[in-house]
Amino acid sequence: MKSLLDTHAFLWYLLGDPNLGSKAKEAIDTKTGLYFSIASLWEISIKINLGKLQLNRPFEDLRQELQYINVQLLPITFEDTQLYTNLPLHHRDPFDRILVAQAMNHSLVLISRDAAFDAYSIGRVWS
Repeated sequence: MKSLLDTHAFLWYLLGDPNLGSKAKEAIDTKTGLYFSIASLWEISIKINLGKLQLNRPFEDLRQELQYINVQLLPITFEDTQLYTNLPLHHRDPFDRILVAQAMNHSLVLISRDAAFDAYSIGRVWS
């Protein structure tokens, strides 16, 4: 199964947060077929810059953490943005909406706690 990690899923896995669903953790633990959107890295850097997020390590260390769990960075393609323009507004967060577009465009299951994703024609793993 090829999967796209939502931002919080990656951070909670990284921090050992008990909020991470057991199926989500199991999917990440396989260390196969995992993707992380460049949009999520951008979201993390924005939240750090605004003081809304603090990590227990330097931002630069995230690259090694992603490599450790064998995650491939997923760029945002023209096709992703084209699909984004036609998405229904079930979800208003622009970062989450690009994840939906990427999941649809690349046939990925989304690893996320956010049930709002269920309104789209993508699979989601969590509990």
